[in-house]
Amino acid sequence: MSLKKKYRQAFTLIEIMVVVSIIALLMAVGVSSISTVQKKARDAKRRADLRDMKNALEQYYAVCGNQYPLPNGNTYDPVACDPGSGQIDILPNLPLDPKTNDPYYCPDVVDDNCNQNRFYLCADMETESSPQYCVSSLQ
Repeated sequence: MSLKKKYRQAFTLIEIMVVVSIIALLMAVGVSSISTVQKKARDAKRRADLRDMKNALEQYYAVCGNQYPLPNGNTYDPVACDPGSGQIDILPNLPLDPKTNDPYYCPDVVDDNCNQNRFYLCADMETESSPQYCVSSLQ
């Protein structure tokens, strides 16, 4: 009888394998959900950044002579203007994409998307049904 007790105190290889597989499954589910949460957080940051840029460009329009700043290529430089009474820094540090650190851009879908009369800024999204999120001028 004492021999039976001695073998009963240890775990079998099957029991250990079951526990290890359950832990691996839980880790896989956790890692995939963390990845999804991170993508959604970056998308939320992109939407907020584009709203901030839109507000800054609209403020530039109102303060600096009813025209938008000219972009540098397909993106903007820091937004500042001089209405005559000294330079006003409206958005001195432009936000960048949280994953790639690239600036947000004016797409080439329509010629001349960003000029002194209008702007159309976009960001590439990771989790949305639409691959881009864009904001445009109110004027």
